[in-house]
Amino acid sequence: MYLQGEIALNEQIFQSCKELIDDAKMGCADLVFKEVCLEILSRARNVLTEKQFKHLVAYAAERMKERIPFELQEEIMAHK
Repeated sequence: MYLQGEIALNEQIFQSCKELIDDAKMGCADLVFKEVCLEILSRARNVLTEKQFKHLVAYAAERMKERIPFELQEEIMAHK
């Protein structure tokens, strides 16, 4: 059973993971983004509840399906 503080902390970690995925989506080429997602999911599995982890996996999968505009892809690649 979780204590109230643990639930709040888990929720904060869950939200942080989603933010990391969003940041990676905006700042990485597709292939790198997918690698970053896998790393985030790998680490999140150890700290999130099973339900939160399943939601995070679904969220990451949706973000992986999205395409970023070609112009933004070029800009990201130009900064490498």
